[in-house]
Amino acid sequence: MVSDSRPSALPSTRETGRAGIVLNALDEHGSSRGRDLGREIRTLETFGYSCDELDLRDYFSDPDELPRRLADLDLVWALGGNAFVLARAMTQSGFAHAVKAQLHRPEFVYGGYSAGACVAGPDLRGIDLIDDPTVLPEGYAAHTEPACLGLVPYRIVPHWRSEHRETKGADRAAAYLAEHGLSHRCLRDGEAVNIHNAAAPIT
Repeated sequence: MVSDSRPSALPSTRETGRAGIVLNALDEHGSSRGRDLGREIRTLETFGYSCDELDLRDYFSDPDELPRRLADLDLVWALGGNAFVLARAMTQSGFAHAVKAQLHRPEFVYGGYSAGACVAGPDLRGIDLIDDPTVLPEGYAAHTEPACLGLVPYRIVPHWRSEHRETKGADRAAAYLAEHGLSHRCLRDGEAVNIHNAAAPIT
């Protein structure tokens, strides 16, 4: 997981590598989706991936289909935006179960930046000082919990001490987590967390 849009730690892949790009953290900003998708496709193609959008909203009413979709991918790449929106999309689509079912595959990688990194932790405590937890885009169920993936045992605070508009919020989140003794890791833009082992090959 990386803190901004530069996937410096993303491994290259064979030419047949397939990536699904998750833009759901941006669902409240529908007009920017095409631009952001195009940017991410161009970036991931330099790492050898062929790319398509993986819109988790397509699985809100049929979460049983998502594991089959992920089985065809080598990379799931989750963008930044609102971490609470992304977490709710993952909950409503059954993403956590689906992605964990792929972690035994050595070629499979979950990666992301900003919100895409935040949701890899145990919860979003402190992130409400960066993102608005009340945002609920059209099509989202109001009762859906913004549950995280639990892929790492600590919270990730992105944009810490960086030249980013959310840096002040990140500083507040880091201070809150430290004050409450909650395990966390702060990432400056361009820094990454890499986890490579047989059980959880996460980047």
